Amino acid sequence: MTSPHAEAEPEREMVRRIAPFGIPAAAVALAAGWAAGGSGVAWSAAIGILVVTANLVANSLSLARAARISLQALMAVALLGFVVRLGAILAFMFLLNRFAWFSPLAFGLAVVPATVLLLGYEMKLLAGGLGTELQIPPPAGATKGRSFR
Repeated sequence: MTSPHAEAEPEREMVRRIAPFGIPAAAVALAAGWAAGGSGVAWSAAIGILVVTANLVANSLSLARAARISLQALMAVALLGFVVRLGAILAFMFLLNRFAWFSPLAFGLAVVPATVLLLGYEMKLLAGGLGTELQIPPPAGATKGRSFR
């Protein structure tokens, strides 16, 4: 069941549905990493899951805010926001790599499958109808009955 605000902001609804899985997923990554290679691997994998969750939240909330401004703002945030967030994740990974306990391999092996699973779940939500009630308003100067081809 969707919340009453899902019709207005499907991005926020997606955060509401997906973000709560971040902490349990990080705990699973922590346990799997500990079993596979000790504490450094465990913390690297758990941090990777938390980075994926933070990326989802940042993306969704910035898209929701931009959608309230204009279609151009939404497009700019969608395209430029991806590059900015990817750069921030890469910078964070380089920062973590300075610590002896950090494992870039464990980080990557947690981030990639988590991202794929997250995208799959987003597709499931969208296929289930989340956001289908959204309508793009006509341009401000458009007259009724005029064709836009």
